[in-house]
Amino acid sequence: MRIMGLDVGSKTVGVAVSDLMGWTAQGIETIQINEEEEKFGMDRLKELIAEYEVEKVVIGLPKNMDNSIGFRAEASIAYGDLVKAETGLEVDYVDERLTTVQAEKMLINEGNVSRKKRKKVIDKLAAVILLQNYLDAH
Repeated sequence: MRIMGLDVGSKTVGVAVSDLMGWTAQGIETIQINEEEEKFGMDRLKELIAEYEVEKVVIGLPKNMDNSIGFRAEASIAYGDLVKAETGLEVDYVDERLTTVQAEKMLINEGNVSRKKRKKVIDKLAAVILLQNYLDAH
């Protein structure tokens, strides 16, 4: 069963998918969205779901450090509800606190990637990290 991981922001959604065995996560792309204009990239997301034969979607839940649900987490849940309604797939959530920070550190320390290039891949890498965390836990 292939699982898709999404790192949802207000302007982009990082996308990762698992291998067929559900062991490893690979980054696919970053979808441009615009929450203010209610443009959520569903057409592209559905294309990727069909292309990779995804059976389940995991969305990062950016909880506050005190474990409470804030505005960004509520926005991620709303995005998950939209994904479920548009695709009919099961949607699960994974605590993603600090995955973007972790991704940025990886790009700086291990990849020596410039700030400009980091901005282009950070959300995709965060999606890989959150999906890999989910796969490892399950």
